[in-house]
Amino acid sequence: MIKYYYPNGDTCYRALHTTNAVYHAADGRLMARTMKPDNSALYEFEITGFELLETGVKYD
Repeated sequence: MIKYYYPNGDTCYRALHTTNAVYHAADGRLMARTMKPDNSALYEFEITGFELLETGVKYD
């Protein structure tokens, strides 16, 4: 699992296999590219950070 941190303070959990890339955009923003929940296409969004989480472990 990956835990993404959004600029507004929210978080999002995504399966590792849905992530295509995490990179810095030309303007310096940290971006993530991942598959849409319906597996129809990739989309990009700004993040402030991320964590790789171990499968099967409960995090608070």
